[in-house]
This record gives sequence, C-alpha cells and structure tokens, in this order.
Amino acid sequence: MNAELYKTAVETSFPARLAHWAQTTPDHVAFREKDQGIWKPTTWREYERRVQRFARGLQALGLKKGDRVAIASEDTPEWLISDLATETIGGVVVGIYPTNPSYELGYIVRHSECRLIVCGDQEQVDKVLDLPAGPDGVPTIEHIVCVDMKGMRQATDPRIISFDAVCEMADAVPEDQLREWWRNCLAEISPGDVNVIVYTSGTTGPPKGAQGTHRGALYTAHVAVEKLGLNQSNYTVLCYLPLCHLAERIFSIAMHLRTGGVVNFAESIDTVHIDLREIAPTVFLGVPRIWEKMQQSVLVKSQLSPPLVRWCFDRIFARAYARLEKRYARPQPSGAPGKMGAFEALEYFVMWLTMFRPIARYLGISHTRVRMCGAAPVSPETLKFFQILGLPVRQVYGLTESGGLTFMQDDSACMNGCVGIPLPGFSFKLADDGEVLIKGPSVFAGYLKDPEATARTFDPEQWLRSGDIAEFATEKEIRIIDRKKEIIITSGGKNIAPSEIENALRESIYIKEAIIVGDGRKFLSALIVLDIDTVGHWAQQNQIPYTTYRSLAVHPEVRKLITKDVDRANKRFARVENIRKFEILQKELDHDDGELTATQKVKRTIIEKKFAEEIARIYDEVSA
Repeated sequence: MNAELYKTAVETSFPARLAHWAQTTPDHVAFREKDQGIWKPTTWREYERRVQRFARGLQALGLKKGDRVAIASEDTPEWLISDLATETIGGVVVGIYPTNPSYELGYIVRHSECRLIVCGDQEQVDKVLDLPAGPDGVPTIEHIVCVDMKGMRQATDPRIISFDAVCEMADAVPEDQLREWWRNCLAEISPGDVNVIVYTSGTTGPPKGAQGTHRGALYTAHVAVEKLGLNQSNYTVLCYLPLCHLAERIFSIAMHLRTGGVVNFAESIDTVHIDLREIAPTVFLGVPRIWEKMQQSVLVKSQLSPPLVRWCFDRIFARAYARLEKRYARPQPSGAPGKMGAFEALEYFVMWLTMFRPIARYLGISHTRVRMCGAAPVSPETLKFFQILGLPVRQVYGLTESGGLTFMQDDSACMNGCVGIPLPGFSFKLADDGEVLIKGPSVFAGYLKDPEATARTFDPEQWLRSGDIAEFATEKEIRIIDRKKEIIITSGGKNIAPSEIENALRESIYIKEAIIVGDGRKFLSALIVLDIDTVGHWAQQNQIPYTTYRSLAVHPEVRKLITKDVDRANKRFARVENIRKFEILQKELDHDDGELTATQKVKRTIIEKKFAEEIARIYDEVSA
C-alpha cells in the first residue's frame, strides 16, 4: 500500500479531505441536487465555502470541541454541510432518521446530550417541539436550526433559527481571517477523534450509540476504493438511503471524500427509479428490498404488457434461466457459474440486445460498473435475475460496529448467497457456534455511555462479536445464515434460519413482508403482509372489488393467490422447514407503530407480541 497515499487518505479527517479537493480540483462538481426538474451542481470550492460559513456560525452559537450535533433531515446538501461543519469545530455528528417518531428522536438526542439539532423542515422541528419540557424531553438542546423555513414564520420558540442565518454569522469575518481560522481548525482534528455516533436500529431494545472515528471510516473507504479501482473520473453515486445509516455515510461521504467524485441527491425514496435513469450512476448500493423491488417492477410490467410481448418475455427469461442453471452445474472455483460456450454466448448476445439491455436502461443501472447489495441476506433468485441482465451484483457484509463495509465479493469469490472476503486489513474467524468474529482498523470505539454493552460486544481476545451466524460455503467465502438471536429452535430441537425462508416468500410479487414463526413450536408458520400495489392490480384484473388493504387481506381469492406462492416456496425446503399455515395480517407494518425499525427491519419480538392472537389462532386450528 502506497504509504504517502495512505497518509493523505486515511491519517487525516473528513474536513481535511474536503479541503484537499477544494484546493486540487476546485471547479470539479462535488454534488448535484434536483431543483424544479433541473440537476444543479455545486463545485468543491463552493462546497468548502459553505462548510466554512456554517462551521463558523456553529462556533458563534457557542459550540465547541466534543459537543454533539443532531441532524434530522432527508438527504440534502445541507446534511453534508452540517456534518462536515460540526466535525470542523471538533464536534460529533448524531444522525436521526427522518422517519423516526418524536419519542425516538427525543431518546437519541437526550441520550447523546446534543446541544443543537439541525432539522430539515417543519415536520422535524415539530417533533422536537412536541416533546415535553424537562428531563423527559430534550433539555440539552439550545438551538434548533431549520433548513427549510416554510411554515415556520409563526414559530415562537426562541431556540429556532434558520440554516441561512447561521451561515450569515460568518459574513462579518474577513475572508483571510476565515480561511486562517479554517486551517487552524483542520490542524486541531486528530484522525482518531470520534466524529459520529450511529444509533443501532434497536430491534430488541433501546438503540445503542456506536461511536466511529475519522480514521475508521476513511480506512474503509480507502481500501474499498483501491480494490474497486474507483477515482474522481468514475465515481458517481445516487444518495437515497438515509445519511444516518452507516452504509450511505460510507458511500456518500467517506468514499466521496476519498475519490473526489460526484454525489447526486435523490428527490425522495419514491423517485429513485426516475433519478437512476437520469443520473446513470457508476456505483450503486442497494439493500435487498431495493433489488427485489427492481426485479418485481420488471416482472409486474411484463404482466401488464400485450400478450405477444408477455409471451416473448416469458420465453426469453425461461431460456436464460435454464442456460444459467446449466452454467451453475459447472461452477468456477470462485463460485461463479461456468463460462459460456460459443453458441451460448451468441444466443445470450441476441437476448441481451433485444431484451436485457432495454430492461437495464429502464432500471437506470446500465452504466453501473459497481453494484452492491448489503444489510441483510438477499434471495439467490434475485441475484440470478441481475446476472441474466448482464449486471451481476456484488454481495457485501459488515455491521455498524465493524465500520460498515467489511467483506466484499470480487472475481475470486462471488458465490451467490455469500459475502465475499474481508477487505485488506480485516480478519475474521467463526466461533464454535458459528458466530462471525471480526478484527480490523475500522472497528468502532465503543457504545456511548454503555461500557457494559461494549465489553459484551468483544470476546476475551478482543474479537468483535457480530451476532451473525455463518458457515463456510467455499474455502475462502462464508455464507451468513441469520442473526444469532433470530434462529428458530422448534420443539423437536431443529435449528432453522428464518431469513432464507422469508426471502423465498418475498420473491412473490404479491408478498411485501413475511415473518416466520415457530420458536418452541412443532412446526413453522408465517405472518404475511401483502404488497398492496401488485395485489390491488391483480384484484382489478380479476374483477374483485376492494376498498382498503384490509378488504384485500381478508378476501378468500387473495388467500388462494398467496397460498400458491407459499406452496411454491415450500418446494425449495425440507419438510421441517415448510410453512404449514400462514396468516395474512390485516394491516401493513409501520415504523410509527413500533413494528419496524427506521431501516425497515422487522422487530420480531414486538410483532410476536402484537399479533399474538393471530399466532395463537394458527397453532390452535392446526394439529401437529
């Protein structure tokens, strides 16, 4: 590894990397935001200037080194500016999901003792103002900075100040003094300083604040960029996952600052497919649900096509799948399917030219050179779909406590369902029970105010306990089976990983979510949430009247529809892993109701308590 490059890329800080690009490529585009249908660019020089002004404004408000600043907002340039400005004065960023209800926001801000919160709009400000006064609210908050002041004119709370007003506090400082102050601030930041606190999703209890450092995130970004061959000319990403999520932070902040490329802000999570087509990014990270939705959008669109087009689609994909399965029957050492013969290659080229290339363009990923999937296990069938399109997806693995990106597939290790090999500098081993243990330069600095939980996260030899159970699929590559705490043990003593079965069920275009139940029971069952869009369209096509989600969920014909897909999934598993009965929930799962985390992960304990009546009905009505 180049020592000089390592020093400038890793042994530094986030704001120092910003200064590097502002000095070396000041007129290069740093990020773009869509405004009234037009993508408007901001250069690295302008980016640095905006960070300088906001940082100086924070200092004028009395913030100092070590203070914590919360950010509750959708993905916008102001998030990045607030983030780097906070780090410039030695502060620590605390990200909050914009979907978090008021009580969750209050817990995070209260626990981290933030002095200031940056809110994206009135909705986020209202969450702060809705909290009670005193110790049960956010007593440490001194300033509420609002980016979009629409609807805030009648606000009377003296803590509220606009984002622009904070920036304007720097205008009284002469330009030369501001730049001198900026240089002094950068010199005082140490690479080992904690710069961010990422609160875990809290599937089994209150979220914990994992502390990360400049060096940890920049190391991960550096080795990933080097491995992927990314640089300023070929790094273009779409920022759409919440920036308080470590994955998006790695790609849209750390790797962005490492490469000097371009970040494009999606208008919203609902417009990602449109933004992708307009931006045509070179790098795209998607959680499993994103890749599954892409696949389902194509399948649904094919079903809505004229009969001849639908017939061609079905025949071509059936042929492509059959060819791919034959190639998997003669795999390469890496786990990839065997190479095509001359006739296969010619046949595939015709299919790619006539169907697969247009589909890739429709999805907006035809120009991607790196496609990644992480955060949870993904269905092998979904991965095969993108292989057929000629756009294989790299599976990656990591956790907040390991610094995010830790394992990555490459040409030497790319078996479907596996997670690749550790990035340079990381090492791992499997404990006796199969738990993945990790060591590396990006391992976190512990949980805020929770030394006991921090200690429990490491084994006696200081290996980080991941909480994930895995097995070796090849000599060098592991397959994540499931979360250790989510393994189901039936009354017969059979250990079953629910995620693989749930993924098989979610392959159905009609099933949005599936939760496997059966711990301590004689057989497995499932709670199923419908995809209201696809099931609703199916109902319209079949002249089935409905008014609400609930009216669909209780309809006998819908149950028959879902039964077919449950039976299809069951054929892929051993009898003990089959779903003997299922219930279609009469409501969609919701973060506000405490059923999902901010990252849309199911809170199994809450689900099993909340829908105890449905579960009891399953096991009371079916004999073993």
